[in-house]
Amino acid sequence: MNRYMPITGIDITPAAFLIDTEAPLDVLQATADYRFRTVTQVLENIAFREEFSSDTVVLHDFAKLLVIPLRDACDLMDVIGRRLRDQVSS
Repeated sequence: MNRYMPITGIDITPAAFLIDTEAPLDVLQATADYRFRTVTQVLENIAFREEFSSDTVVLHDFAKLLVIPLRDACDLMDVIGRRLRDQVSS
């Protein structure tokens, strides 16, 4: 695994947003956790509203917005998983 891994979803070279795959595991986990919790909070706020009316275009754009931190968090969890598997196999 390369030290710096580009986040998924941006297919541009050179990548500007990178994950340091050698960062401490607790830092990687905290960064992923922050992104998961941010998206969760926004979705909970929408889910528990009395009224929520919006058109399909707005909902589509909103979903695209929430995908970004979710994808980042999944990339971070992937790095954590690889690092933990490497520790077990060593």
